[in-house]
Amino acid sequence: MKAYRVNVNGNVYEITLEVIDKEDIKAPAEAKKVEAAPAQEAPAAPAVAGNQTITAPMPGNILKVNVSNGQAVKKGDILMILEAMKMENEILAPADATVASVNVSANQTVESGTVLCTLN
Repeated sequence: MKAYRVNVNGNVYEITLEVIDKEDIKAPAEAKKVEAAPAQEAPAAPAVAGNQTITAPMPGNILKVNVSNGQAVKKGDILMILEAMKMENEILAPADATVASVNVSANQTVESGTVLCTLN
C-alpha cells in the first residue's frame, strides 16, 4: 500500500492505493465472461383507460398548444411545446386517445407538475 495526499479544489485528501504486480492483472481473454440476460420485450403501451392527466415535467413557458378539446391524438403526437432553460421540449401523447380538456394556453408560465391537458 502507498499513501498519497491529494489536493482537489483546495480540499486536501489522504488516499491509500494498493500496488499490484502485472502478473496479478488478468488479460481480457482470461477474464470471466458474463453472459447478458436475454432482452425482454417491453409490454405494449395500453390504450388510455379513463382520464389521464398530462403534467409539466419541469417549470417553463408554453410556446405552442397543438391540440384542442375533442381532438383525437395518436401515441407520439406532439400535444404542446414547453420551453425550459432556452430548450424546446415536446410534450407527447403517451397513447392513442381523445383530448378531454386543455388546461393551458400559449405564453403561459407553468410550474413542474401543472396539469397541461387531460386525455381519455
